[in-house]
Amino acid sequence: MISLPKLHIAVLMGGSSNEREISLMSGNGVAEALEGRGHKVTRLDLNLNITEKLLAIKPDVVFNALHGVPGEDGSVQGMLDLMQLPYTHSGVATSAIAIDKQLTKSVLERYNIPFPQGIVLQKSTLFKEDPLPRPYVLKPLNEGSSLGVAIISAESIYGCPISENDEGPWKQFSTLLAEPFIKGRELTTAVIDLQDGPVALGVTELIIEAGFYDYKHKYTEGKTIHVCPADLPDQIRDKCEALALKAHIHLGCRGVSRTDFRWNEELGEEGIFVLEVNTQPGMTPLSLVPEQATRKGFSYSDLVEILIYSALQNYAPEKLQDTGYADD
Repeated sequence: MISLPKLHIAVLMGGSSNEREISLMSGNGVAEALEGRGHKVTRLDLNLNITEKLLAIKPDVVFNALHGVPGEDGSVQGMLDLMQLPYTHSGVATSAIAIDKQLTKSVLERYNIPFPQGIVLQKSTLFKEDPLPRPYVLKPLNEGSSLGVAIISAESIYGCPISENDEGPWKQFSTLLAEPFIKGRELTTAVIDLQDGPVALGVTELIIEAGFYDYKHKYTEGKTIHVCPADLPDQIRDKCEALALKAHIHLGCRGVSRTDFRWNEELGEEGIFVLEVNTQPGMTPLSLVPEQATRKGFSYSDLVEILIYSALQNYAPEKLQDTGYADD
């Protein structure tokens, strides 16, 4: 169990990204948990005056509960570095890489981490011909929560070739990533940094009522069944955990990360593919990381304090004084 001194913690949330509402849910949950542990908490909604607010309150540490750009791409991390404020989750370089799906792939493939083989394209090419054989997936390069994802199948409503007048990610994004659609099961594994190093928390399977694990399924109660732990062969579970750990370590993630997979059962171990690595997973009541942490014996409040401890251990160990992980 974690043991922290009583701290003044700024919880940074909201902002103007497409994931604003989810960030507010995460941030308020974190703030309540920290207040329940006796910490002083200041809730801050990201806006153009954020530096002045942080300078005025002088927190011991910032809990970054932002999702999407600019809270997840290294921009806010760079600001906090310049202000010499400790903060949770990954730093500038890791955040900038992990927010870009293609860049993440180019970094991690050299460590034998398997990804679907996709291509980056300009949206105008979609309206002439398919970039890949159907079915394939189109997604923006730097959005989370499965925002803007479309599956293009032979029976697709989008036409063949795709019609630029239909609703889809090409309406919002000029550059897209096209990947082969991996049939099979949706799996995810969280990794957290403990005192002795990063630990995989297990594997969850996501069973969707219909369609795929998009924004609506992630954040609407009853739309998705979380099977935690997933009912998997031992070697598949072990491989997911090993790949998530490798991704966390080689990207330089800090605090927590979550790696999402698709598994084609027909191919056995060769059918596991990484879809993305999330450096700032959600902390809402329906989020996957708190659920996996609970299965490992960490309460939601424990998890939040572990992330604070990790931040201070990296940036300001003197603030921890003689505290740390207690035997009980």
